[in-house]
Amino acid sequence: MRITSCKTNHLTNPLGFQTNEASVTWIVEDTPSQRQKSARVQVAADPAMQDILWDSGADARLDSRAVTLPITMAPRTRYYWTAAVEGDAGDSAVSDVNWFETAKIDEPWAAQWITPPWTDLSIHPYVRKEFGAAGVVKRARAYITGLGLYELYINGRRVGDETLTPNCNSYDSWVQYQTFDITDALQAGVNACGVMLGNGWAKGRFGTFGKNNTPYTNNFSLICEIHIEYENGLSDIIRTDESWRCHRSPVVDSGIYDGEVYDARLEIKGWSEPGLDDGQWEAARLFDPSGLGKLTDRLSPPVKVMREIKPVAVITTPAGETVLDMGQNMVGWLRFRINEPRGTRVTISHGEILQHGLFYRDNLRGAKAQFDYIADGAERWVEPRFTFYGFRYAKLEGFTGAVSTDDFVGCVVYSALDTIGGIETSDPNVNQLFQNALWSQMDNFLDVPTDCPQRDERMGWTGDTEVFSGTALFNMDAYPFYVKFMHDLWLEQAQCEGLVASTIPTFRRDKPTEGGFMQGGACSWSDCATVVPWEAYLHTGDQAILARQYPSMKAWVDWVTRTCQKDGTGLLWSKGFQFGDWLALDGPVEGGVFGGTDNGYLASAYYRLSSLLVSKTAAVLGFDEDAKQYGALSESIRKAIVDEYFTPTGRLALNNQTAYVIALHFQIADDWMRPRVLADLLDRLAKDNMHLKTGFIGTPYLCRALTDNGCPGAAYRLFFNTDYPSWLYEVLMGATTIWERWNSVLPNGLLSGTDMNSLNHYAYGSIVEWMYRNMCGINPVEEAPGFKKIRLAPQPNGELTFARASVRTAMGIVRCGWRFTDNSALVVEAEAPFDAEAELYLPHARLEDIDGLDGLSAEQAGESVRVTLAAGRYSFTYMPSKTFETYQPDKRPWH
Repeated sequence: MRITSCKTNHLTNPLGFQTNEASVTWIVEDTPSQRQKSARVQVAADPAMQDILWDSGADARLDSRAVTLPITMAPRTRYYWTAAVEGDAGDSAVSDVNWFETAKIDEPWAAQWITPPWTDLSIHPYVRKEFGAAGVVKRARAYITGLGLYELYINGRRVGDETLTPNCNSYDSWVQYQTFDITDALQAGVNACGVMLGNGWAKGRFGTFGKNNTPYTNNFSLICEIHIEYENGLSDIIRTDESWRCHRSPVVDSGIYDGEVYDARLEIKGWSEPGLDDGQWEAARLFDPSGLGKLTDRLSPPVKVMREIKPVAVITTPAGETVLDMGQNMVGWLRFRINEPRGTRVTISHGEILQHGLFYRDNLRGAKAQFDYIADGAERWVEPRFTFYGFRYAKLEGFTGAVSTDDFVGCVVYSALDTIGGIETSDPNVNQLFQNALWSQMDNFLDVPTDCPQRDERMGWTGDTEVFSGTALFNMDAYPFYVKFMHDLWLEQAQCEGLVASTIPTFRRDKPTEGGFMQGGACSWSDCATVVPWEAYLHTGDQAILARQYPSMKAWVDWVTRTCQKDGTGLLWSKGFQFGDWLALDGPVEGGVFGGTDNGYLASAYYRLSSLLVSKTAAVLGFDEDAKQYGALSESIRKAIVDEYFTPTGRLALNNQTAYVIALHFQIADDWMRPRVLADLLDRLAKDNMHLKTGFIGTPYLCRALTDNGCPGAAYRLFFNTDYPSWLYEVLMGATTIWERWNSVLPNGLLSGTDMNSLNHYAYGSIVEWMYRNMCGINPVEEAPGFKKIRLAPQPNGELTFARASVRTAMGIVRCGWRFTDNSALVVEAEAPFDAEAELYLPHARLEDIDGLDGLSAEQAGESVRVTLAAGRYSFTYMPSKTFETYQPDKRPWH
């Protein structure tokens, strides 16, 4: 037995994160045991685990999905913990010693905010301070933040491997600071601390459509405390104040949208080392942080260079341009070797696609997306500091020598989240589609779940977040990422009387209370407030995010209730602005952004969904009266929708793909109506030549609604379409990420437009949730979330010879897959983790025909066989009782 994946608040050995309430999680692997007999958690003040602060004792009730530690956290303190487990086979294990360390919590700051003394607020500064170490250093920490963005150096060396700190959040509500262990960076005697500051999210041009030049502050600013503890028991605090010195840095300009200009000739050798004569530097002045939020322990997982890729080609275009092809649409920047004469200016421009064989960037709109480097004559490796780019192609200008791919590295940057899921099939195009969705998630999970990473936007659009959250949590351990994002959402929402904004953070100081395009209050987008916490809970079993967000979830539903009352629409949310089925293909204007499904119907359906999720959350948290109240509200809304939009014979009065899908997937239609709704959906698809026309709301649930209601063949037909509009169309057009529009690129290779046309937009990648849940069959269960109980229900299809998925869940590895043998037998393979239980449904199976059932509990369940599985690996082989048919237009329903 081994105990692995030990985390505190879903982070590995977190340093300086919010730990108002700490919970620990772990996974048990490599054991003959199937069930936990008991578990034990110990917390200590020392790594030897001798000074025990809390001991749970051996307890069968302890749950590896989350054990909350009942201890009061002290500031700036490291806590150590272990988990011990005994299994039902008699084996046992104790984890390695894990730790978490608190930051300042509510401890007052001795440091002061400082800023350069210059009247020209565009000048990027070096900031430095020399200080002494009065003994042998036992422990040292830097508690620091800088706006817009900062890099910390100690004695000439960069501290840590994080980038783009202090990240992106609602700076008028809170300002995150980071904690760094600098013990090994200090030396006896004189030391130096140096900080570089650049523009970013808080300062510089950033905001929706690039229109906000100074979202939160005009000034570069810095606050830093260095706490040093010596072996002799003494201590020091080095703090920012007016004794810190400032000088112009080599960063001439920087910005999220436009990029960076760096003049290496302006570098000052030794600027962050002790011994520099900084007599000509200017003293910092104090900065008034009014308008900024409270300094707060961080929540953001680190943003890092998570992958490195090499260019696949150097292209010379018909216009003579030199262009690097990275082979992959990516987010981050290029690191490159330069050896140019002093004063040479090289420029790297970034774009997603070539047009007519030429470099192209017009779909980036107002984002310059450029890196300019002015050489000092030295050979070195170079990369930008205070920006990032979304690109596959990079145009190189100013390089005087031959360009080699050996001199370039693509640095792929995103939040440091573990990738936990994977899917593989017999079809390389399907595999590429999965990879495209995963890449779009990585590329857009840069501290905030953005809509796109390249143009003058890059905002945390809540609608994109809501529809993709289920897929995201299968692909990655995104729980801490969503904890931070939802924290921002609630801080913004609390200032808007419960309205949830269209983008989080809003990057606006005027907080709206009425709905609108940029204000918020639109279905699906604002329902991010309820859907994302519930999805995170469903995938992890950790209630903490529900407890954190419950006031937000209630406030959102209550805002909709008040709005409907004010508008006089009763239980139907039928007035006000809605994005609706965004970018659907059945709208009133061809090529327009608004879909054709009635907005009042969609909004009311989401009102029903969110009130239901509040009810479920209340039940989980023990708020029984709320559970009853919001449950009754949800059912009343459902009935009102049925009364308004369904005829007495069960016909839905709306004839859109998305309308039918929502009626089925959101459980709107009465049970007796569902066959009629399904039949009408199939008719609608037939009239649409078995091609989707859904947008942001309908697409995530289209194939799921079909499969869950007995028509997997129709779902597979839609899935395997290769012409426009379809998921595989863009794969065959060479896409390496998910597009914003179904026709972002036309069959002739030209962009369909430039106004709103991202080639890296994960919303339609939500089909991957269907691939996990239906194609491969892995499903969490609400009654025992976090995959404590698992529903395995794979749906094979003749278009594939095999499909398999694995997810490293909160309980451990869950696998499910299937393959056809040469004689057309079906092999279904599954794995359930330790202390979990799975129900596997073998499709088109007869109990007596299945090999592999020995010793297992199995029963016939309609056309499937239901098998109960404890922890372990299993394989079943049988001849299906029916053919897994592909789409047949003359056969209804399609199976």
